[in-house]
Amino acid sequence: MDLLRRIDQNAERWLLLTFYVMLVITMAIEVIRRELFSYSSIWGEEIVRYSFIYLAWIGAAAAIRERAHIRIDVIMHYLPPRPKALLYIFGDLVMFFVAVIALYWSYEAVHVSAKFGSVTDGLRISKVWFLMAVPAGFTLIIWRLLQSLLRDLHALRTGKPVYEGDTLFD
Repeated sequence: MDLLRRIDQNAERWLLLTFYVMLVITMAIEVIRRELFSYSSIWGEEIVRYSFIYLAWIGAAAAIRERAHIRIDVIMHYLPPRPKALLYIFGDLVMFFVAVIALYWSYEAVHVSAKFGSVTDGLRISKVWFLMAVPAGFTLIIWRLLQSLLRDLHALRTGKPVYEGDTLFD
């Protein structure tokens, strides 16, 4: 159980670190190759592009977990705990509904790519691996939204202050 808890707490951090390091190293190698050897590769640009896409979707899930998305929360400072929790629950439910629809529709591109066997130009591997960034991201987002909803419902039931995450400019 301890392993699952550690994965739950740090999964996005480790994935973000992995993709970010891969992006930076590949970009550095490509800049050196271009400047010193007047040569660059197609595969380097593809790795950077697809790493960035995975970074964005994993980062969105991490932001939901920490309630770190950019939001206008001026009114939240004036609300008592119960209405504040209800407002956060409403927002999570709306996001959950949108995420489920987006997850459903994001599989269409993956399905078409798998059906026709499309491959990337430089790496020559199946585009399915890269198109899966969107459904994988929405799956993580849905998981984090469910956790957020449970956390908010618990706060509402017990009367505790709802988790608001960290503010950006404090």
